[in-house]
Amino acid sequence: MNILILGASYGSLLATKAMLAGHDATLVCTAGTAALLAAEGTRVRMPVRGMDSLVEISSVGLPGVLSAATPDKVDPARFDLVVLAMQEPQYSSDGVRQLLERIAKARVPAMAIMNMPPLPYLARLPGLSPAALEHCYAEPELWASFDPALITLASPDPQAFRPPEEAKNVLQVSLPTNFKVAAFDDPEHTRRLVQLQDDIRAVRYTLPDGKPVELPVHVRVFDSLYVPLAKWAMLVTGNYACVQEEGMRSIREAVHDDIEKSRETYTWVCALCEKLGADPEDMVPFEKYAKAAEGLAKPSSGARALFGGAANIERVDALVQGVGRQFDLQLGVLDEIVARVDARLASNRSASGS
Repeated sequence: MNILILGASYGSLLATKAMLAGHDATLVCTAGTAALLAAEGTRVRMPVRGMDSLVEISSVGLPGVLSAATPDKVDPARFDLVVLAMQEPQYSSDGVRQLLERIAKARVPAMAIMNMPPLPYLARLPGLSPAALEHCYAEPELWASFDPALITLASPDPQAFRPPEEAKNVLQVSLPTNFKVAAFDDPEHTRRLVQLQDDIRAVRYTLPDGKPVELPVHVRVFDSLYVPLAKWAMLVTGNYACVQEEGMRSIREAVHDDIEKSRETYTWVCALCEKLGADPEDMVPFEKYAKAAEGLAKPSSGARALFGGAANIERVDALVQGVGRQFDLQLGVLDEIVARVDARLASNRSASGS
């Protein structure tokens, strides 16, 4: 397959896995990053079970071919699958917004690896009114041209970051979990996801010493539309709870400083997803999440962006609050979180004059 990926940082993780499996990937990025990738490719470092050091995988020499391009140079109709791997406010940037419109018109199936589900995906959930949730999006009209049948969602469970001392073509995986993706409406489009899933699963990477190993981070395809929403409970309980009135705290502190409050919050969000139509099996148990949170010693990226002066971040907190209101459900802890994020954004926007 020929795969187009918007977002060269986090997107390089899926691109590497796809290229290892023999598929070609084009990363959409800035001109400077595109030039760097053309010259040096990408380097993704990930932990492998049984090994003390990280394994670094260079895109150079992989079975699939890596390309990089600025948004204006991309023809979406050339691709079999589009992957949306940027944070929701980034789609409003000049060049990307026009590309998004071309993707919608080309009617290429698109998989969003986003915490914030694209509005057309929400339209696939029975009994939900996406129009009442538009206020949670930086620019909701960007999604108006998309056919909901051509949009699916993958939970961005794998955690990765750019080491600050490294060049922009280096990505380091800190939590090597899987991309959990819901099926498309069209079985043919779902077949492409399953092919990607199976091809990635079959890969064995040969280390410099000649030893073949199975690399972590797989794509897993589910019939349920609700499996990717399991991330909501984690985000509300941990990531957004990092935001305090006067500063931020780590995800570990947000979850474990008051474990019973965290359990109550997490359970409420899971119950809301079940109201939407999720099966309890679609959700991740709180104990499993709390255990993973013990190793998350930094504030969430959203909290760091807020206290770095960002005028926009993804608002999954407000989205979950809005979905709850559609079912006449309310959680005081969530209302407090939304209010704190609102206040910090208002302060940042005032300071920047935006």
